[in-house]
Amino acid sequence: MKIAIVDCGAGNLHSLAKGLALAGDVEVAIETDPVAAICADALVLPGVGAFGSAMERLAPAREQIRDALLGGLPCLGVCLGMQLLFDASEEGAGDGLGVIAGRVERLRARRVPQMGWNLVAPEPAESLAARPFHAYFANGYVCRPRDEGVVTAWSRHEDDRFAAIVRTARTVGVQFHPEKTGRDGLSLLAAWLRAAAGAPAMSPAREAAR
Repeated sequence: MKIAIVDCGAGNLHSLAKGLALAGDVEVAIETDPVAAICADALVLPGVGAFGSAMERLAPAREQIRDALLGGLPCLGVCLGMQLLFDASEEGAGDGLGVIAGRVERLRARRVPQMGWNLVAPEPAESLAARPFHAYFANGYVCRPRDEGVVTAWSRHEDDRFAAIVRTARTVGVQFHPEKTGRDGLSLLAAWLRAAAGAPAMSPAREAAR
């Protein structure tokens, strides 16, 4: 299975690629062309950086990426990558991908950003994580979905409860860094890869990109 990590001008690409390679028998490529990236079997939006600059890189292919994800291309958004799935962000100007309705807002806490380990509490229906676990977070902003039904795991920083994992169709977003979360993070990546391997037929957006 071919996995494309989109280079959004953010960091952490190589550690994420290494984590995916450790989690499954996959071919991982870092792709600077987002249109070419949607031709892979699954897409990863990585996550260290700023919303505005990342979306500026993705803007020329925004509609194609959005159509591909809505059409069934498996996607994993990591930290900033999860935030890019939403409509907009307080952190920067410009539209997000709009795959999940809602906004990205600054953490409602005294200590911002959140740096370090925090508990992730999955909902009973979450299939990627069977039990609560501690994950590594590095974020000052969090996602506020319009419909909390997309949230499959929660976390809390001080008094602010926020979405730790979201899912819609074949798109998953995680606010933490699974590649830095040890065994539990690799288990989550492996579960996502297994789910992605059962991808449906190619969407029209991906056909056009090819």
